[in-house]
Amino acid sequence: MRLRQIAAMLLLALITIVYIGPLKPASAANIGSVYVIPVDQQIERGLTSFMVRGFNEAKQMEAGLIVLEINTPGGLVDSAGEIAELMQSTTIPIVAYITGDAASAGSYIALNADKIAMARGSMIGAAYMADMMGNPVEDAKMVSWWKSKMASAAQAAGRDPKIAEGMADLNITVEMPEIGKTKSPGEIISLTAEEALTLGYADTIASSTEEVITWMDYSTQDVFRMEQTFSERLASFLTHPGVMTLLLFIGIAGVLIEVIVPGFGVPGILGVTAFVLYFFGNYVAGFAGWETWLLFIIGIVMLAMELFVPSFGILGIIGSASLIVGVVRAAYSTKHVALSLGIAAASALVAVIVVALVFKERGIWRKFILSDSLTKEQGYIPNEERGTLVGQVGVSLTPLRPAGTMELEGRRLDVVTLGGYVEAGKSVRVVHTDGTRIVVEEEKG
Repeated sequence: MRLRQIAAMLLLALITIVYIGPLKPASAANIGSVYVIPVDQQIERGLTSFMVRGFNEAKQMEAGLIVLEINTPGGLVDSAGEIAELMQSTTIPIVAYITGDAASAGSYIALNADKIAMARGSMIGAAYMADMMGNPVEDAKMVSWWKSKMASAAQAAGRDPKIAEGMADLNITVEMPEIGKTKSPGEIISLTAEEALTLGYADTIASSTEEVITWMDYSTQDVFRMEQTFSERLASFLTHPGVMTLLLFIGIAGVLIEVIVPGFGVPGILGVTAFVLYFFGNYVAGFAGWETWLLFIIGIVMLAMELFVPSFGILGIIGSASLIVGVVRAAYSTKHVALSLGIAAASALVAVIVVALVFKERGIWRKFILSDSLTKEQGYIPNEERGTLVGQVGVSLTPLRPAGTMELEGRRLDVVTLGGYVEAGKSVRVVHTDGTRIVVEEEKG
């Protein structure tokens, strides 16, 4: 009996292997590759173009899932809004995996994802609006607008909108009994991974991106990780507000100093290079077109011509205007570039004044300073000495009808008679001087 049972079990195993095949590990339920995009820098214009490229590539490769690895201190609200619109327009599921900080505008990006996963030790929140100096924005309309954007993003994913409002508004009170906390006026909500999970602001806690992918029921065998190109990394750096202001300062100061100091030297090279980097960064970031390069080239050419062609400043004015228009058109935000341009121009003006004082004897200033003098050696007689000529006798070099020229002790003088005609080569006597007027008469032998 026992042998018969063993034989039956062996037969069953043989049938399973032949007709079903060897046992396979369980596969993921969802089909499609996973596209991982890092969001590990300040949110600004360069990041926006990077994200656009990433979403387009994910669509082209028909990815089944996009994972955003978020670790950012925040950045420009406008850029975060563009990224959020990009996320909302795609049909590919998106998971925001917060590996470090999702602060400020970074929390808004995370809230626009379909799911949020957080690593232990990470945080989400602290999304109040701040100016370029880091101080909270006090404009009630701006705060209300941003608070509503945060709340709408949270509510669309089924999360408590009041908590999102507390992340954006310093002045409201928010009760959070689930974690035993209350946000009071003057405070801001910032959640740990555990607090976010309890409040519904995180859907899971994971220790790696692979764990997030497995949690979403996708295979970890087909994962594509996006990397920034060198041009994109350079564009991100060059379009940073601080770097952009510095480039504009160097560009303005360098070009103006080159106009003041003769010769095409270091200031001109640095100025042109700074402008090229400014336009290149915004061009790669997708905010500057060919027309901005054209305006830049026209501006530089006009300023260069000002050095060699006398135009009473007209070429310089046209060149400067062309550069300013190009700078403004190349930037993402007119408001931000106006502030940067104002700071850069004021700083450059100080630098130019210093250079003008140091090199006041050189360059363009010589056009406005009379450097030649009328000396006695050149045959010129000062007005104050002409009274001493009265009574002296010279020779008329030209006929005096009644004006002409006489020679007196080797000097040529413009003279005039009292109305009479005197031939050339006659002796004439100075009888009177009146300012620059020398009156003579023929010397009678």
